[in-house]
Amino acid sequence: MADLKPARCRSLSCRDVLLSPTGSTVARSGRCRLFCALVVLCSLLAAGEATALKLEVRVQGLAGEQQSNVLAQLAIYQERKDAALTEPRMQALHRLAPDQIRAALIPFGLYRVQIQDSLTRPADPAGAWIADYRVDPGAPVKITAVNYQVTGSGAGNPAFPKTFPMQVGEVLLHSRYEQAKGDLRAVASAQGYLDYQLVRHQVLVDPANNSAVVDLTLDTGPRYVFGPVTFTQDLLADDLLRRYVRFKPGDVYNPDRLVSLQSRLLGTEYFGKVEIVPHKDPTGESLVVPIEVIAERNQANKFRVGAGFATDIGPRVSMDWRRRYLNQWGHNFRSLLSLSPALSQFNFDYRIPIRDPRRDYLRINPNFTYYDTTTRSGWIGLVHFGQSIVTPGGRRRDLGIDYRYEDFTINDVETDEVNELVPNVSWAKTVADDPLYTSKGYRLKYTILGSVGGLISPTSYVSGVLDFKGIRRLSSKYRLIVRSDLGATWAGSLDDLPASRRFYAGGDQSIRGWGYDTLGPNDPITDETIGGRFLAVGSLELERQLKGNWSAAVFTDFGNAFDPEYALEYEQSLGLQVAWRSPIGQVRLAVAFALTKDQGPSNWGLPPARLHFIIGPDL
Repeated sequence: MADLKPARCRSLSCRDVLLSPTGSTVARSGRCRLFCALVVLCSLLAAGEATALKLEVRVQGLAGEQQSNVLAQLAIYQERKDAALTEPRMQALHRLAPDQIRAALIPFGLYRVQIQDSLTRPADPAGAWIADYRVDPGAPVKITAVNYQVTGSGAGNPAFPKTFPMQVGEVLLHSRYEQAKGDLRAVASAQGYLDYQLVRHQVLVDPANNSAVVDLTLDTGPRYVFGPVTFTQDLLADDLLRRYVRFKPGDVYNPDRLVSLQSRLLGTEYFGKVEIVPHKDPTGESLVVPIEVIAERNQANKFRVGAGFATDIGPRVSMDWRRRYLNQWGHNFRSLLSLSPALSQFNFDYRIPIRDPRRDYLRINPNFTYYDTTTRSGWIGLVHFGQSIVTPGGRRRDLGIDYRYEDFTINDVETDEVNELVPNVSWAKTVADDPLYTSKGYRLKYTILGSVGGLISPTSYVSGVLDFKGIRRLSSKYRLIVRSDLGATWAGSLDDLPASRRFYAGGDQSIRGWGYDTLGPNDPITDETIGGRFLAVGSLELERQLKGNWSAAVFTDFGNAFDPEYALEYEQSLGLQVAWRSPIGQVRLAVAFALTKDQGPSNWGLPPARLHFIIGPDL
């Protein structure tokens, strides 16, 4: 028998139960106090005993939740492994056990429980005592009548159930009765009946006849509505704050909507403390409840310094500065400096809240990037002006225009400088039960961008990209992870595209087994990778949980970047991965074998291999 969590909430659900005079007498609270006093007395008498006993407790005749609740409340079972257990205390606990078993079964409507109990001394002094309880739960009490009524001004409100959830003929389950009462209270509160009362709420049980009568009357009282919302704070304009309020004066008063308002305001990080104060008329003459929001500003600045490592870009250090607010209109910004040998970046993201200020904003986003990979090097200066909103379907849509300057070199052969004006739009959506360690979810983003030759840009092109990653748990220990990256660019030739607008493959998030951006069309003269106008990369991964936070996976990555003007090459890798689930996401170490790469010398006849180290969330 497994040890169980102490779930004493079941026995608490009996507080409305009354026993009819025809049934056996049960003095609930008095008996409980007597039980506790006997246990304490026995404990004091046994304090001087030093010999620990071995005890085995058996409860037979029950199963499922009934047995779980009995074991949770059976003191002799809970203390069976106590090193201080002595024979006098054990005998005292054994005498209490039948009443504890009966009390634990009452929430299941079992009032005529028969118990055969025995406490057997071991034949061998080193053996174990046996406490045996054979339980015959008997027939459960059933509901023979339900007297249910809603009175007051809300008597006709359809939000209240027309009939009580427990019906005649059903077994009396006290957990269902308490749940039904709680649901009625929740409906009354959500419908604005702040003064509701349970005028009658009791269950009359006749154990002799296995019958019960449910008697419940709820009086709603008057219905309240929201009044005007005022703000007590010294940071933001009231017009901005009112956009966080999702109700208006005259709407039915619902406390849950106030909790949501508090959550929304705290989620902005403008405020460190938010208190919602409803000013209900204590005389009851007015049914309008004005709302006061009292908020204290948060610290303006937030700084963070970090370090990391990934096989694609090597060691990395980062510095992050976030300014939570700049003025009364809620403007804010975030700046990030990230330095690594292969990719360094400075990003400044200035945001202006619009529409729904929780999630919609205008962006001014200067960005400077320096890259130095195996296939290309250079730097990009970019200024993005755009709008970012969440659509009714839950997708984030970014619409904007970029001015870009790129100075690049491809494999020390092709060098150029490009100025571009690039309109762009993207849609993205992430759905996950847990973004750090996902059992069911996906991430989808698709982007369209381009330029018009002669309008600052030297050439014209249109490019579309689709990125997808999906995760599905197959069983308690297995997950299937799929990933796909597709891209296509329509341009006169590959030479019309700067390095950052070409597609490459290879690396931690692409085709493992190759270095970062080392795959793609090769120049037929130099045999160097020069990128392509199309991309098709996929991945399949099957993961199995090993023990605790550790898991292992087998995967295959495949595809490539390609271009119609150059030879098409298909690449594939096969690999193994171990991962540890950390508070910031999975820490993954993978070895990938490049199946389609030139074999070369190998110690064991295996394809060339590459290690990949990745830290981060699943989606």
